[in-house]
Amino acid sequence: PLYESRLKGKLHVISKRYTQRIERHNLNLRQHLARLGRKSLSFSKSVELHDKVIGHYLNIKHYQ
Repeated sequence: PLYESRLKGKLHVISKRYTQRIERHNLNLRQHLARLGRKSLSFSKSVELHDKVIGHYLNIKHYQ
């Protein structure tokens, strides 16, 4: 396959070891950013609250 030619000489491990962690991160991201669309469980009634929640999420995820 194509990836084999791109990874010549590099270690490439096919494993499910980190799958749960990656999928959990993706789920958290979708759930926290769902407020960008109007969903009943994650809808922000005010722009100020929306900005605070998104800012808080980005602060936690990118600066820890």
